[in-house]
Amino acid sequence: MEEELQESSQLPDFAEIKGIVRRRRWQFLVPLFCGWALVWGASWLIPSTYRSGTLILVEQPSVPEKYVESNIGSDIQHQLDSITQQILSRTRLLRVIDSLGLYAEDRKRKSPDDLVEKMRKDIEIELSQGDDRKLSAFNIYYVSRDPKMAQLATAELANLFITENLEERQKRSENTTNFLGDQLEQARAKLAEQEAKVRVFKDQHLGELPTQTQTNLQILTGLQSQVQVNQDSLNRAKQQNTYLESLINQYRAMDRGSKPGEVGGPAGLAEIDKELDQLKAQLADLTSHYTDKHPDVRKTKEQIARTEQMRERIVADVNSRANNSSPEPAAATTSLDPKSAPLLELESQLKANRVEIASREAEIKDELSKINQYQGRLNMAPVMEQQFADITRDYDQSKTDYESLLAKKNQSEMSTDLEKTQQGEHFRMLDPPNLPVRPYKPNRLLLCGAGLAVGLVLGAGFAFGQEKLSGKIYSEREIKKLVPFDVIAEIPPIESLQEQSSNRRGAWFAGAAAVVIAGFILLGSAVTYLYG
Repeated sequence: MEEELQESSQLPDFAEIKGIVRRRRWQFLVPLFCGWALVWGASWLIPSTYRSGTLILVEQPSVPEKYVESNIGSDIQHQLDSITQQILSRTRLLRVIDSLGLYAEDRKRKSPDDLVEKMRKDIEIELSQGDDRKLSAFNIYYVSRDPKMAQLATAELANLFITENLEERQKRSENTTNFLGDQLEQARAKLAEQEAKVRVFKDQHLGELPTQTQTNLQILTGLQSQVQVNQDSLNRAKQQNTYLESLINQYRAMDRGSKPGEVGGPAGLAEIDKELDQLKAQLADLTSHYTDKHPDVRKTKEQIARTEQMRERIVADVNSRANNSSPEPAAATTSLDPKSAPLLELESQLKANRVEIASREAEIKDELSKINQYQGRLNMAPVMEQQFADITRDYDQSKTDYESLLAKKNQSEMSTDLEKTQQGEHFRMLDPPNLPVRPYKPNRLLLCGAGLAVGLVLGAGFAFGQEKLSGKIYSEREIKKLVPFDVIAEIPPIESLQEQSSNRRGAWFAGAAAVVIAGFILLGSAVTYLYG
């Protein structure tokens, strides 16, 4: 049973196929040719459509990003999607259809919305990405039955993409710049307001600002030192005043008739020498701290010089009185002037001394008042520092915001200039739209091959069908399927001369028909290749 199933499942061998082809050659050739001719002819009845395309390159900015950063934040892919939606809008496509006169035959029976939908289907956009997965270029295709119209429509669409991208980028860049300009004006007004507050505070608290604390401390230290210097000078002036008043009293007593030795004698000279010693000691102390140009050093030297001159005059006056003494008191008395030169000098020095004392006291008073003033400023320094910090905090923040906005606005203005001069990221048509020579659809060469395949299937089907339906047995395998006996011998066909001649003519006719059919198929394929 298994052997019978195996024999029944066996495919015909080459000899059997050859015999079938020889016997059913017309049932194979005629469907073959008819199937191919039907498909090939139908391919020429389908209207031809032509596709024109162009390549748009995404041109990178001519100025590197590290020098001028773009103020358009969205990705180029998102920009292209937005531009595509705008161009494929109903208004834009109707404008293109009207300007180019597209779908002239369809306008009679289709609405504008149907025409727009048809054009959307005829448009194809193909993206091209680089190694970094970033959009680097894209193709625009348009399909039409007229090759020239396909080229014109593709060029119009490419120009729309390029123009729309430039206008969109310029508009967005200008909007960004204008927005930053408005924000900058608000920041400038706020900064001016904060500056006015700081200026008013400084005017109201001049000399009490935290930045002037160190200066106030230095001034206070200098005033305290000056008070000490003036106090020392005042003490010396008072001592000088006491000394001058004593000398003047002695001179006046001498002028009233005292003996020469009582005033200008050794006791008076001893007082002057004592004063000279004090002045020299004071000069030595001052020169150890100050230079010779210091006012106190120069003044002390002048006092020493005047005191020495006064001592010399007193000595000369005493000697003159001793030499001119006589028994006539009247003559001696009349020879003395009401006020001698040393007395006048002493009175002049006393006046200057009193002026100096008054001046020193006034200076000390004024300096003490200033010390109290600066001491009050230093005491108020923590409070002023807190108040000033509160004011300057807002000012510093406003200044930081203003400077940041100013830098951003300048950067945005440069980016806008790049967009206006088309030096930023833009679209550039790399290849102009081509004029299609061969139709894009249908693919007649492919249909020609498909027709040949259809013809082969039909021919084989007809030939094997006729072979099976004839009821004749032509092979040993078919006999074995009918009877369970082995074939002992085969009787070859016996043909007459007339039958042999007829078979030969039939074979020649079939061969000629096969050659003619093959020629037609080859000719049709060549025509399809050249003109399809």
